[in-house]
Amino acid sequence: MEYKKITLRELVGTVLIEAGKEHPDLYVIDSDLAKSTTTNQFQEVFPERFFESGIAEQNAMSIAAGMASEGKIPFYVNFAIFVSGTCWTQLRQICYANLNVKLIATHPGMDGSFDGATHHADEDLALMRVLPNLRVLSPSNPEELRQAVKLALAHQGPVYIRCARDVVPDIPAKGQMEMGKAVMTEDLGDDFAILYEGSTADLAMQSFAACRERGLKGKLVNVFSVKPVDADCIRRIAGQVKRMVTVENHSVIGGLGGLTAEILCDMPKHAVLKRVGVEDVFTESGSLKAVKEKYGLTVEHVLEQLGV
Repeated sequence: MEYKKITLRELVGTVLIEAGKEHPDLYVIDSDLAKSTTTNQFQEVFPERFFESGIAEQNAMSIAAGMASEGKIPFYVNFAIFVSGTCWTQLRQICYANLNVKLIATHPGMDGSFDGATHHADEDLALMRVLPNLRVLSPSNPEELRQAVKLALAHQGPVYIRCARDVVPDIPAKGQMEMGKAVMTEDLGDDFAILYEGSTADLAMQSFAACRERGLKGKLVNVFSVKPVDADCIRRIAGQVKRMVTVENHSVIGGLGGLTAEILCDMPKHAVLKRVGVEDVFTESGSLKAVKEKYGLTVEHVLEQLGV
């Protein structure tokens, strides 16, 4: 499958500048990683609306809570491991108060690459989706990232946006994205279904193309909204296809695979479900390609789980 590829992380600053021009009450908070997350671009355009906390992530989250309490719209942008893990207690309090704090988490899953186990965020979806009031979005292309930010701004309450550092397809979104709705990217038949979250869009599309080359006709489903999730769509697909596989740059425990299993557990009959993702281990340092191959995020592994 041929398409241009892009890393969403490189667009964060641009998208926030665009949003900042329309929303004068939008502020950005950083923790000494503005260059890596590209929020330094926002700082150049709106220096008075950019706050640098230094390497004090929990303080940064508390600052965001204070801003939201004063009627501002703070975007805290950092690596996923810090937004979800380091700041979890502060975020829990934000969610408890249903404060209007927005979070953009770059470098999710194994996207931390050479930074290794300490900077990989293979648990962020599991940590985020258990928090009441928190919405979780996982865009898979540039247009979806823009729409995710717009949806976050339109929603009164905390929103977590998972933003890939690895490449994703630079293709148009399939229409207007919505919270609580999955997107049927391809629907060619009922042999199989591949469900993916945004950061694994490239792998999912390559795997779908490989299935087509082998004569199989299936469905490709973009789970853009992880919370609220489109349970009706997933149940409907599970009742139609012969086999399902979830593909995620995340642990198979508590992420998209776990979420899908929870949705299907009360169905009297459904397709066989397989999960592609990180098993119950800490992932290691290395190039993005090598690390993801080692932990099973490959076309071959997806096909194997589909029984191809």
